[in-house]
Amino acid sequence: MNHWIDLLKITLPALILLAAVYYVVGGFLRNSEKLRQLEMIRENRKIITPLRLQAYERLILFLERIAPDSIVLRANYPSNTCEQLHDELLQTIRAEYEHNLSQQLYVSMEAWNSVKSAKNYTVSLINAAAKEVENEAPAIELSRVMLNMAAEMERPPTQKAIDELKADIHQLF
Repeated sequence: MNHWIDLLKITLPALILLAAVYYVVGGFLRNSEKLRQLEMIRENRKIITPLRLQAYERLILFLERIAPDSIVLRANYPSNTCEQLHDELLQTIRAEYEHNLSQQLYVSMEAWNSVKSAKNYTVSLINAAAKEVENEAPAIELSRVMLNMAAEMERPPTQKAIDELKADIHQLF
């Protein structure tokens, strides 16, 4: 029986010491893993933040460029017909949108949906205005109808989307 007590006197402190070492080392490893993850997040932010800012800039520029008053000025050639201007406007919007499609990775879902909604509104406005004029009429007629339709809105969707992007970016920074 004495033999077991002697064995316990040696084993019990060793087990307690082993448990303490396990606890301390385990805590150290958990803390070092957390620190490594935090450092990785910090490094990723250094890379992603400029990309996100650039995405917001590009999307605001896209929205400014497709705003009815802006796009009409850039795509309107005096020699064009309404049909030609209609095609040119839609092609311009499609190309600009496709060029900026990847920016959705860096903005919130709500902001991206605002951008898509503004684009869809502008396409709808162009199509509605094109129905109001003859295909062979001078392009200035389509421009006039489009701008009149856009002027009837209190706040165009392109401006709403710009405001959404600005609000989104202000929440981040």
